[in-house]
Amino acid sequence: MTASPQLGKPKAILFDWDNTLVDTWPTILDALNTTFTAYKLPHWTMQEARVRVRKSLRDSFPELFGDKWEQAGDVFYRRYREIHVEKLEPLKGAGEMLQSLSGAGIHLAVISNKKGEFLRLESGHLGWDGFFATLIGATDAKKDKPATEPVDMALSRIGIERGPDVWFAGDADIDLECAHNAGLTPVLVRTEAPTEEEMADHPPLHHFQGCEALCKFVNCM
Repeated sequence: MTASPQLGKPKAILFDWDNTLVDTWPTILDALNTTFTAYKLPHWTMQEARVRVRKSLRDSFPELFGDKWEQAGDVFYRRYREIHVEKLEPLKGAGEMLQSLSGAGIHLAVISNKKGEFLRLESGHLGWDGFFATLIGATDAKKDKPATEPVDMALSRIGIERGPDVWFAGDADIDLECAHNAGLTPVLVRTEAPTEEEMADHPPLHHFQGCEALCKFVNCM
């Protein structure tokens, strides 16, 4: 864990969802490769998916499928809908962290590039809805991460303004970019430390190796 001494106790934390709070890589890869099969494209490995999956479907599929991206999206979502709940696994310490932070009076919300209906279904399945003021998914706002529209939507529902006392916690560069764009505190939550090149334009102010480490740090402030 690395954390800056500049850090103040957060008033709110906006969390990414996939692979910040829950492990969904197997589901995402399965649905992607099912779609690639339908369009006679080569499959991705898990390593490729971890590097290349960042944007929402409406922002990424036009690059992959051209003018057929909407039909390809239907294939992806059909497969994702079949398997996502049964394969859903919370990351270690995520539920306990959310309970602790919420109990301490910190406002929590989710901003994800996953389709909103799936996001909210998964949160409900895990029994986590009570922890969050709101869950914002892809297409819920006019634009998706790294644009600031989802941030503004979430904060308007919480009733607070942008600022460094709002953390954006996620596992990917796009989460940190969104935090920088909105003037929030960018927090990286994942086992691996960022490489110098990976997040050079939008570095994290803090890096925690998992939910347990983030929770312990906040509770000690």
